[in-house]
Amino acid sequence: MICAGRRHLVRTLADIAAQLGIAEQTLLNSGRHQAPGFPVPLGAGRTRLYDGEQVDAYLAGRPVPQLPAADDDEDLLDRQEAAALRGEPLSVWDRRRKDPAVREHVVVVGGVEHWPRRIVREYTPAPRRGTSGGAGGRPVGAGDQVPRDQLPARVAQLLNDNPALTAADVADGLGVHRNTATAALVQCRAERMADLMEQRGVTAAEAAAALGYPAGQTRRASVRAEAVLRGRRARPYLAAVAKALHARGWRATSTPPDVQHPEDDLCVAALTLDAPQAPALALVWSERHGWRTATSRRHPFGRGAAWPPPGDGVRHLAVGTTPAPADVVKALDSTG
Repeated sequence: MICAGRRHLVRTLADIAAQLGIAEQTLLNSGRHQAPGFPVPLGAGRTRLYDGEQVDAYLAGRPVPQLPAADDDEDLLDRQEAAALRGEPLSVWDRRRKDPAVREHVVVVGGVEHWPRRIVREYTPAPRRGTSGGAGGRPVGAGDQVPRDQLPARVAQLLNDNPALTAADVADGLGVHRNTATAALVQCRAERMADLMEQRGVTAAEAAAALGYPAGQTRRASVRAEAVLRGRRARPYLAAVAKALHARGWRATSTPPDVQHPEDDLCVAALTLDAPQAPALALVWSERHGWRTATSRRHPFGRGAAWPPPGDGVRHLAVGTTPAPADVVKALDSTG
């Protein structure tokens, strides 16, 4: 369980390995994460997540602080914890979590899906409605009625007319899948909230309130807005790296990359190296891990937001998350 208000502190084993200056596999092989006194993982799933404050204390030799003991409606539960709270088999929750009423509240942390405690507790399965599955929006098997490139503008207009717009409203109004509607609505709200946060120096919650967005509908958008803001601040740095790679002759242009968010709380970017003599096909940057090479120009990120270990054409470059552009070039040059 991720305690309410502590999501920003969550770290993966890859994060901890980077903090120690070693590869994740080296950490796993050493067993340091299983040593007596090391913080207990936040969940029981295969992907282990840890509280950063506890990790920092342990690595510094200080007493590991206790996490809040009282339950909170805003605690984030993984699938095992959600099933346990409802007193049902894991297989049942795995079906429940596909319901749009649950799916739109999913929060991905460290690659693991979580849900707010109140959503898990209060969720009531909707009755089946023929073959449509009760999801609304479009018939089963039908394609989205609005092309993806037109969707942001259409959702923006709907949001102008109704700040309390829901994903169900978007799905029904535009004839798109509920998941498509949710993603578009989260992104639109996040961009507008980030604009206000940047202009006025307010928090995500304050920006949402100023825009008239209901607090219960802006959990994901608030996290995404903070990531959008960090991505904007990273643009000058990414532009400088793109310029350095172009000057080295590995890119045809110095155009900076777009910042993307494969998870709501993560910023990543990719730079294609299109020159024949380039030592890699592409570079990928993550705000958590820094730079690595990629084995595909078309799909440089690979699957999701996973950060692959070195090997099979993947090399981790330089040190830190924002090494100087010259250091990125130097590290990449040494791999050629």
